[in-house]
Amino acid sequence: MSGNIATVSYIGATILFILSLGGLSNPESSRRGNLYGMIGMAIAVLATVFGPHVTPAGISWIVGAMVIGGSVGLYAARTVQMTQMPELVALMHSLVGLAAALVGFASYIDNSIELVGAEKSIHEIEIYVGILIGAVTFSGSLIAFGKLKGLIGGKPLLLPARHWLNLAGLLTVIWFGNAFLHAESVSAGMIPLIVMTIIALLFGIHMVMAIGGADMPVVVSMLNSYSGWAAAATGFMLSNDLLIVVGALVGSSGAILSYIMCRAMNRNFISVIAGGFGTGGGKPAAKSTAAEPAGEVVPISSVETAELLRDAKSVIIVPGYGMAVAQAQHTVYEITKFLREKGVNIRFGIHPVAGRMPGHMNVLLAEARVPYDIVMEMDELNDDFPQTDVAMVIGANDIVNPAAQDDPGSPIAGMPVLEVWKAKTSIVMKRSMASGYAGVDNPLFYKENNRMLFGDAKKMLDEVLVALKT
Repeated sequence: MSGNIATVSYIGATILFILSLGGLSNPESSRRGNLYGMIGMAIAVLATVFGPHVTPAGISWIVGAMVIGGSVGLYAARTVQMTQMPELVALMHSLVGLAAALVGFASYIDNSIELVGAEKSIHEIEIYVGILIGAVTFSGSLIAFGKLKGLIGGKPLLLPARHWLNLAGLLTVIWFGNAFLHAESVSAGMIPLIVMTIIALLFGIHMVMAIGGADMPVVVSMLNSYSGWAAAATGFMLSNDLLIVVGALVGSSGAILSYIMCRAMNRNFISVIAGGFGTGGGKPAAKSTAAEPAGEVVPISSVETAELLRDAKSVIIVPGYGMAVAQAQHTVYEITKFLREKGVNIRFGIHPVAGRMPGHMNVLLAEARVPYDIVMEMDELNDDFPQTDVAMVIGANDIVNPAAQDDPGSPIAGMPVLEVWKAKTSIVMKRSMASGYAGVDNPLFYKENNRMLFGDAKKMLDEVLVALKT
């Protein structure tokens, strides 16, 4: 393939990637967006493999690596449960960071690149920054994977003088960067490069360990942004325009998403990085300086829940991570289908940070074939709760906590929440009275118009469905 054809292919792939991002911004066009992305990636890979920079002897190595990697990806796609998607995404981000770091070392060692003067300095800066971003992304993503998987506790690890440690690490990286640029040989430059890589790996670990479990959606989108910038840095190292553009697209979109997530939690990005809040989840609620919630918890049975749903004219369902863990989305769809056939106006309210990654609930509901037009964002539904007969919360906690509005001393004070307590009756499905990931009590449980349906979400919803049809 000639260089001109490869360039045209890269331009076509870039256009398809932009169309893919545009399609993914809406649930109804997301399938088309995914298709554009897959076609664009196929064109980009083929243009690279058969382009002018790959020798015939190297093609066999590339094809072998693609077969191995493709087999692993195919296996993961077919076996990983939808509830495990956050962990898989975090793991994929780590691979992008690792690839960027390895490409950086390979590019520095490559003797075929002979540059002098300013070009040499610019290339070495690209290598240094690329490895730095890649190493931070790699180690940070692995820690995020551990937290999402439950291998590492969700409570933030806040070391003494952690900000000074970060500043010292940054200054050390800058100092070794200067030594790297003035190294007289590759062997001399490897020492500061390796030291910087170790510091970057430690910084990635420290950064994500300091972020609490309640901020994990922000962490996922943040690492998505980092992986994009790592890919862009790799593009600069390899002088590959497509990698630069695609990396910039991923990096900027991830940064925008992180901003949206922070707004949804009424937190700024710096405060999240400096140390988020949240326990590991499923633990007793932390004591607040505010008054204890007034009222008593009123339990409800699945049969009584079915009666309330049957008599309702308007229902809003708020899904949370508990629905994902119980894999109850298919039963939720069956209940939704039954109620809609009976003329009930039923809709879903999705909080931007529901679940463990952006769009987590949307993906689960789409998998269960819940119609897109009844799945709505928080801002679209909050004004409708006073006219709603039943608001049903399935495994959510912090995103429906009135303390965000009523308790200025709460860790989630000011966080926009779904105002389910304004419905005529709210039903909260939980296994127990344990707190959510923010580790704070929820006054919603004690309100007069609230009922608690305790038990495994799927088991209880199955019982509700049977009662509805009886």
